[in-house]
Amino acid sequence: MKNLKTLLTAIAGIVAFSASAESIPRPEYPRPQFERSEWINLNGTWTYLFDFGQSGVENGLQDSKGFADNITVPFCPESDLSGVGRKDFIPAIWYHRTISIPQSWDGKHIILHFGGVDYRSQIFIDGKKAFEHFGGAASFAVDITNFVKAGASHNLVVYAQDDVRSRLQPGGKQSRRLNSYECFYTRVTGIWATVWLEPVGKGGLKNCRITPDLDQKQFIFEPTFFDYGEAATFEVKVKDSGKIVFRKEVPASTSAFVAAGIKNVKTWSPESPFLYDVEYTVKDKNGNIIDNVCAYAGMRKSELRGMVYYLNNEPYYQRLVLDQGYYPDGQWTAPTDEALKNDIILGKEAGFNGARLHQKVFEQRYFYWADKLGYLTWGESPSWEMDWTNQIAARNMISEWDECLERDYNVPSLIAWSPLNETWMKDVDNQRERLTNDLYFMTKRYDRTRPVVSTSGGYHAGHTDIYAEHTYVQDPVELYHQLELDKDGMPYNHWPKFSAPWKGEAYMIDEFGGIRWVQKMKAAEVTPEDQFWGYGKDPQTLDEYYKRLEEQVNVILSLDHITGFCYTQIVDVELEKNGIYTYDREKKFDMQRIKRIFSKSREQAKKEVEKMLSERDKK
Repeated sequence: MKNLKTLLTAIAGIVAFSASAESIPRPEYPRPQFERSEWINLNGTWTYLFDFGQSGVENGLQDSKGFADNITVPFCPESDLSGVGRKDFIPAIWYHRTISIPQSWDGKHIILHFGGVDYRSQIFIDGKKAFEHFGGAASFAVDITNFVKAGASHNLVVYAQDDVRSRLQPGGKQSRRLNSYECFYTRVTGIWATVWLEPVGKGGLKNCRITPDLDQKQFIFEPTFFDYGEAATFEVKVKDSGKIVFRKEVPASTSAFVAAGIKNVKTWSPESPFLYDVEYTVKDKNGNIIDNVCAYAGMRKSELRGMVYYLNNEPYYQRLVLDQGYYPDGQWTAPTDEALKNDIILGKEAGFNGARLHQKVFEQRYFYWADKLGYLTWGESPSWEMDWTNQIAARNMISEWDECLERDYNVPSLIAWSPLNETWMKDVDNQRERLTNDLYFMTKRYDRTRPVVSTSGGYHAGHTDIYAEHTYVQDPVELYHQLELDKDGMPYNHWPKFSAPWKGEAYMIDEFGGIRWVQKMKAAEVTPEDQFWGYGKDPQTLDEYYKRLEEQVNVILSLDHITGFCYTQIVDVELEKNGIYTYDREKKFDMQRIKRIFSKSREQAKKEVEKMLSERDKK
């Protein structure tokens, strides 16, 4: 009878845990490339208080044991999914929830993770400040071991300040006006990505960099650890479809690395996105397991040879689409993991082999699906809304970008870094050029395996690996003559007076098109159509839309000096109505026809452009 009672109690506990997990928003593990089995998701109901006077610390709010109103984390207070939906400016916000530390975590590091808090955040445990972080796009972790006790509950308070109007912080596409306008959208304040806890044994892993070396058929693993005490070992296993193809154990130390040679190596690409499973194990001197982490890796080589981009030692044409990463009900935060996956599926179904992730650092779960499904990505900072010539703003930008580089270094699908977008401001005391070069050389020092697009469009300054230009000329013949090489063999430069000259770098058109097409307005939409954002005069019919789109894509594909393109954009975002899909991810067009346009061969595009130019000359 006693055993039956114990069994029923255990079953009840499992059922209760399952129900709890199902009720937690965004319940999936947030960091799939470095995954531990034991963790606690802190998403769900928190309490909050707006601090319009930013006087909360003076009023002792860090000692709070709960505020009056509820908010659903990980959704920002501007979003509908948060349960708040305040669209006006929020200079500061306080959050509270109770955290309980399992007794089984005694003697381990207790790590508190934040997927993203915009912009400046302070973390308090029982009124004591545990950490302060600057950077709305970068994920960060706090070791709260000395602030908590196993088997006890504690008050977690988060204070977030945000001021996009200061122009001293990266803000991406967040509006500096009260409302959204043109291509600027609803703001994001405070917590906007998953918050979670995990235990890590003393001497456990902090991180492990993975560098694929295709030419030598090996991965290089570079681990870092939380502590270096008694002798410990670090073991790496690499698996191909469950079969171990590499295994090695080395001393765990500050200089540890493992070169993992792989026989019959399989490469990662959009056409064949093969991933190796990886397992890390740290053991103490007696062979007891200190830490165990599951990961994955892709054997992928991303490089430039002259003006041509190569993937895995073969010329590869990038057919990218601009993705802003916004959602109608969550702003920066996808409502579900499935929504992240679906965005990639939509891109592939439209004929794209990747996306330029625009003015936002995307969730790690997005990269996971890009890796799994086979979809190229560019990593970009939310650099807009900051003054590139201001030295404080530059410092904020550089420190945040450094964290982003570290977080996403291992991502197989990520094939280029792009820290700045359209730096339109004129230089002041050469500070814009200084920032551009700082970001370029910092990125290259940290990661020599990927090209760097220092500035995408706008005024170019300093060094870059890819000279990326934007154009929204709508007439295809005019577009062709704009983009063809001039008599001196130079490509199109939008702002030569304010830009560094092209010096033979690879050349891409990483924004073009943007053709506005507005679906029938819903009854709830009251925005006049003339306030919707897009480029050029609206096509009057679907056939006119398809013709303009296809002729523009043909022009880009036909020019040999262009090594890839990025079309604006994958979905409508708020007032910006130039997506291939609606903001709700519904189809706007015949997707088979759209896919044929974006996946057309370059040879066929050249023939059609020659015919178009010939017919226009006759007229």
